[in-house]
Amino acid sequence: MSIVIHHNPGCGTSTNVLDIIRQAGYDPVVVEYLNTGWTKEQLQGLFAAADLTPRGALRTYKTNAEELGLTDPSVSDEALLDAMVENPVLVNRPIVCSNKGVALCRPSEKILDLLQNWPAGPVYKKDGEMILDEDGNRV
Repeated sequence: MSIVIHHNPGCGTSTNVLDIIRQAGYDPVVVEYLNTGWTKEQLQGLFAAADLTPRGALRTYKTNAEELGLTDPSVSDEALLDAMVENPVLVNRPIVCSNKGVALCRPSEKILDLLQNWPAGPVYKKDGEMILDEDGNRV
């Protein structure tokens, strides 16, 4: 199974998701999008596949989205996409692509829907919250 994770190593949720993928035995392609950036076409494709709108994918926490006026509901999808290309941090993360689909994996346990094989339990998030119990069942 092929997995691509659009990852920000400074984000706890993104790091949790990457850890879960690796614990499940996968060697994902890791795209550090803060370094590589985005294209408008790439974002449109990812959002369409994940059934997201640019507004739904906009990261407002710990970004300059409000400063840029992007939290105003009247801002168009086109303007949001342009801002996301200009400021890659404005895209919420992690976005994961697998043979089972594409999703914004927030909260971290959403990654389980995209994996054919899960890690052996128990699995915890960095904050100590259990995702899979000792028997490998979703909590």
